[in-house]
Amino acid sequence: MEAFLISTGVVALGEMGDKTQLLAMMLAARYRRPLPIVWGILVATLANHALAGLVGEGVARALGPTLLRWVIGLGFIAMAVWMLVPDKAEEVEGGKARFGVFGTTVLAFFLAEMGDKTQIATVALAARFDALVAVVTGTTLGMMIANVPAVYLGDRLSKKISMAWVHLVSAGIFVVLGALTLLDVVKLG
Repeated sequence: MEAFLISTGVVALGEMGDKTQLLAMMLAARYRRPLPIVWGILVATLANHALAGLVGEGVARALGPTLLRWVIGLGFIAMAVWMLVPDKAEEVEGGKARFGVFGTTVLAFFLAEMGDKTQIATVALAARFDALVAVVTGTTLGMMIANVPAVYLGDRLSKKISMAWVHLVSAGIFVVLGALTLLDVVKLG
């Protein structure tokens, strides 16, 4: 349960103001068909985070517990620094609906998540916890918590929430996770 809850919270906060959340807003504004966009986000996230989780499990097996603790701890701290660099709206391209609204959303979200903060966080969380299904389910739920309102509320949501504050809280969570991992307060696996 710990892996699921931490994964959900970290990704939900980390996704606020992220380029995929901006992409969700732009797709919603462009196509005005929220349901296929939401389903597209879900499918793309499940696929992307499942792959990231498998990579994380492989990394955990390959490194061994001591080196893994240092890699994950420092990785979480690096994620904290990365959280303080917000994404810009102009980095996101909505694309044409060549594959329909659902297909365009799946493709756009899958590609936008490649190497993104939440994908890297999923790799680290899967390496940190020996609970692949809980991590992937949690990170996917976190993505949906952040992106479904973005689809339905569009840019009205971004005007009401201080992204700087959200990024700061997210960074703080990553620092705490990193420190706890480095200090070996919480055992890996």
